[in-house]
Amino acid sequence: MEVTCLLLLALIPFHCRGQGVYAPAQAQIVHAGQACVVKEDNISERVYTIRESDTLVLQCLVTGHPRPQVRWTKTAGSASDKFQETSVFNETLRIERIARTQGGRYYCKAENGVGVPAIKSIRVDVQYLDEPVLTVHQTVSDVRGNFYQEKTVFLRCTVSSNPPARFIWKRGSDTLSHSQDNGVDIYEPLYTQGETKVLKLKNLRPQDYASYTCQVSVRNVCGIPDKAITFQLTNTTAPPALKLSVNETLVVSPGENVTVQCLLTGGDPLPQLHWSHGPGPLPLGALAQGGTLSIPSVQARDSGYYNCTATNNVGNPAKKTVNLLVRSLKNATFQITPDMIKESENIQLGQDLKLSCHVDAVPQEKVNYQWFKNGKPARTSKRLLVTRNDPELPAVTSSLELIDLHFSDYGTYLCMASFPGSPVPDLSIEVNISSETVPPTISVPKGRAVVTVREGSPAELQCEVRGKPRPPVLWSRVDKEAALLPSGLALEETPDGKLRLESVSRDMSGTYRCQTARYNGFNVRPREAQVQLTVHFPPEVEPSSQDVRQALGRPVLLRCSLLRGSPQRIASAVWRFKGQLLPPPPVLPAAAVETPDHAELRLDALTRDSSGNYECSVSNDVGSATCLFQVSAKAYSPEFYFDTPNPTRSHKLSKNYSYVLQWTQREPDAVDPVLNYRLSIRQLNQHNAMVKAIPVRRVEKGQLLEYILTDLRVPHSYEIRLTPYTTFGAGDMASRIIHYTEHNTCHFEDEKICGYTQDLTDNFDWTRQNALTQNPKRSPNTGPPTDISGTPEGYYMFIETSRPRELGDRARLVSPLYNASAKFYCVSFFYHMYGKHIGSLNLLVRSRNKGTLDTHAWSLSGNKGNVWQQAHVPINPSGPFQIIFEGVRGSGYLGDIAIDDVTLKKGECPRRQMDPNKVVVMPGSGAPCLSSLQLWGSMAIFLLALQR
Repeated sequence: MEVTCLLLLALIPFHCRGQGVYAPAQAQIVHAGQACVVKEDNISERVYTIRESDTLVLQCLVTGHPRPQVRWTKTAGSASDKFQETSVFNETLRIERIARTQGGRYYCKAENGVGVPAIKSIRVDVQYLDEPVLTVHQTVSDVRGNFYQEKTVFLRCTVSSNPPARFIWKRGSDTLSHSQDNGVDIYEPLYTQGETKVLKLKNLRPQDYASYTCQVSVRNVCGIPDKAITFQLTNTTAPPALKLSVNETLVVSPGENVTVQCLLTGGDPLPQLHWSHGPGPLPLGALAQGGTLSIPSVQARDSGYYNCTATNNVGNPAKKTVNLLVRSLKNATFQITPDMIKESENIQLGQDLKLSCHVDAVPQEKVNYQWFKNGKPARTSKRLLVTRNDPELPAVTSSLELIDLHFSDYGTYLCMASFPGSPVPDLSIEVNISSETVPPTISVPKGRAVVTVREGSPAELQCEVRGKPRPPVLWSRVDKEAALLPSGLALEETPDGKLRLESVSRDMSGTYRCQTARYNGFNVRPREAQVQLTVHFPPEVEPSSQDVRQALGRPVLLRCSLLRGSPQRIASAVWRFKGQLLPPPPVLPAAAVETPDHAELRLDALTRDSSGNYECSVSNDVGSATCLFQVSAKAYSPEFYFDTPNPTRSHKLSKNYSYVLQWTQREPDAVDPVLNYRLSIRQLNQHNAMVKAIPVRRVEKGQLLEYILTDLRVPHSYEIRLTPYTTFGAGDMASRIIHYTEHNTCHFEDEKICGYTQDLTDNFDWTRQNALTQNPKRSPNTGPPTDISGTPEGYYMFIETSRPRELGDRARLVSPLYNASAKFYCVSFFYHMYGKHIGSLNLLVRSRNKGTLDTHAWSLSGNKGNVWQQAHVPINPSGPFQIIFEGVRGSGYLGDIAIDDVTLKKGECPRRQMDPNKVVVMPGSGAPCLSSLQLWGSMAIFLLALQR
């Protein structure tokens, strides 16, 4: 009895581990497309090298259940969010014409809600080589002269590249180096941008006047060819020199046509001229032709710096700048400053008073101010002083100061700004000084201190200013640090004291400050007030939509919660079922006292009649929002299992295939038990579907269910729809597309040979043929008469060893790329090695986990007779892998080797040849799947009976 109990205890943990097939996501990045090289650098990092403008293709191979979703990212951005099904269940990231800025680390994130997401990364290194730039310089002491004898010259060659470029200097066709010519020095300067090599010609000699070539190379990495640039050094070589036809500062009036010429005064080779404008591009309508720049009918907006640059790669570029100033007058303002010495803020007789006037002018220093009193020019005296440039105010501000103010000084003062002799109109502003001229006060009108509006409506904030003259009002925000006004400005001027907002949003709520400006009024401490803006907006609720599943007869609680709103309270909540109004639920006494932030509805027992759509409309007196609930006892959708080993099984003679469909049921305990599944099978591009019912016993969470789809036609694909049924009725349907693939079992019947390819690095290729396509004159006593099926129509692969093949020549057949989702695999295949000159047949495994590595897994040599034989080869790849069949030619032409029916399976190889049988009874066989618990329970009863 003790032995039996120990045996049962040992078996139970195994059952627990194997009950479910839910598995966290696993991922592996492999490359495809136009890779130059995939290597490991000195910190064991995978680096994928690609040439600029080629196509980047990265694949993320994933396993796990439920099937993981894949997302590619690079640093802080998403590169691809889409998901697609392929034969190896990979998400492909494809970038056409990759740029150098797109190099870096790429991450593949696979997650399926089980465990932690799988994240893999790979570094992409983009290779490029730009055109080199060659410039010529003299030593600083030599810049006054030309390039002639006994001068030192530097030829600087700069290029941008990845990887770093190698430089070669040539004089004519001869390569230059230190050891061969004492007159040259080649070195790499410090503090240069890009890669640079300098050729120094020390004390020019007659032979140094020649053609020099800088050749740059990245050693043909990624097939990038070398590039070169040539310069002809002569005794007339000189840097560019310029002069302008106008002064460096050019002042013109609006409407004039402006022409500026930039004249070359030196430079060999002939320099190129270029005009630019700062800030921004050249004005619309401007014409730059050679060294001449023309601007028709110039306007004030055309003011700025215009640069003429000459370059010929000798010395530094020559540059001349014209500061174009187009005369303009705008924004005339005034200020009234009471006696500052006595710190007065009012105008009083017997005290001093200053009037200031400023206008924004171009050019500012050329503006002329004139003061008038009551229409007549103001005459300076001991008590009336006029200052052109008041040091206490902005630059070029004119002031009129009245000393010891008299009653006779009251009147209207006018300040006029002008450009003498210019067609630009004068600009003037008036200031009235009288006993009624008083400093300003500001206040908020009664009832306007708090403004409440609905979101989306216009709003008006108002501050009243009294005083004479009445200055404009400046608005700003108070409550938020560095916050801007809705206009996008930090400070906004309103002449009437009203800030008008067209369509307010919730983020505009807060405190606004209004204050008097120091200009166009009294230059005194600003007066200010505040206005509170409150924006009401409808509620936001959660959940906006929720799917509620529950078994029949069980209670259901629906809750609609208020996230935010203004006002932040629920004024009313209305429930509807299928559009019909429900009576309000009873309100608890505690909830009646507090401000409610949610609404609830309780269903005592879910029934078919109470299943359906529920709506909860929540209002806060401004608007409403709705929570939607879909309440039902529907079963959740099945979760298809995508890691089924060898799901496709071909039937060579009938041209049919079967497919092992596996799935789990999502959250089976959330609702009533699943009674059966309804399976719909439809061939793609056809409308008719075949429907089958699959009965099952109680389905447990994580239990793997199976059904074998039979009589599927090669090579068609099918849409599969699977729907669970409970006592409630039909649940959610899941669909997938299955494709006919021979990636795991290959009979070579298809011309595409199951995705196998010929290796381009071998000596010759494998040949596909059958008994009907054999060469009737083929060599006797070698090779198979038919394939493994024995029918003349069946195909196989073989190597033809007749001339021109020689001893040791190799032919390699490479499989598609497989994702390593198991630790052990078994490669099974049939081989035919008949003939006295048979060489060798090798099976290699190409690992794509870290770089590319081929390892021998199996080998056989010599004549094995005129019979097909089967081999089972165990392999344990460390990552994504390919298998390679290598045929090696023997000593003569009677050495044909053939292979057929290649199968790749997960797990260890069989000790003897057998057909793999299912451990679990298939639903498709007419019997429901038994749970592992039931199986172990039966074994326990059996063992207890034996013990008795």
